[in-house]
Amino acid sequence: MSRPTKFRRVEFFPEDTYFVPWGKPKCKIEEIALKVEELEAMRLKDIEGLNQEQCAERMQVSRQTFQNIIDSARKKVAVALTEGNAIRISGGNYRATFCKFKCYKCGNIYEINYEQDKYTCPSCGSDNVICTKKAGFCKKWCKTLD
Repeated sequence: MSRPTKFRRVEFFPEDTYFVPWGKPKCKIEEIALKVEELEAMRLKDIEGLNQEQCAERMQVSRQTFQNIIDSARKKVAVALTEGNAIRISGGNYRATFCKFKCYKCGNIYEINYEQDKYTCPSCGSDNVICTKKAGFCKKWCKTLD
């Protein structure tokens, strides 16, 4: 029996989550799913220029796990670029520590563990959830009841 996947801490979500090669018919485009934590690993290592240990610490995973995440991310991006595939950023096992939600049905206050947690309460399944709107981030990424 394998160990359960540990949630990875993610600090950044992009506004644009779908990238398509220019000039290729949509019916001929294959899609590659890049997990949110894979994008975060590339951002920390390749854009912020942190070393592997610093990246792993920020994502709250081991160095080996970080290496596995970034290897997977880079392979997916390389395949998409060389084969002309679309890239969809979504899913994964991540925790966004800056964004908490409250369920109005059961009163549960929780952090995002999975993408669907932005839309439904993990305790009762209600879609009557709202974000705390910390840091102005949630206006774009979280379902609100405005």
